[in-house]
Amino acid sequence: MSAHSLQKISQIGVPVVNLNRAVFFYKETLGLPLLFQTDRMAFFDLNGLRIMLSPPEKEEFAHPSSVLYFQVEDIRGAYEELSSKDVIFTGTPHIVTKMDNIETWMAFFHDSEGNTMALVSEVEI
Repeated sequence: MSAHSLQKISQIGVPVVNLNRAVFFYKETLGLPLLFQTDRMAFFDLNGLRIMLSPPEKEEFAHPSSVLYFQVEDIRGAYEELSSKDVIFTGTPHIVTKMDNIETWMAFFHDSEGNTMALVSEVEI
């Protein structure tokens, strides 16, 4: 691997309409640690991956983000906890694939800005 090779994703930018509302959702509802916030951006830490929330700088960037998949150990427990915080899911946790002795479960929801997110859990059977 050369010094010019891609190594890892260090930050994901998520477009938001209302920064303060989004900060509340990611900090209080999802429980992500807020690294810092400015008047136009907020940065959260997810085990070394930074999530940057900001309003789009240009109209060409004003679209929903890619789907973020949050890995959890207990998808049903996470689903119940977030549902109790008024997170709106598009469905209940369900199996999306089974490979050998591993089932992959997902449950999709929207953040406060309309971006699609998902919980994902790999369960050994």
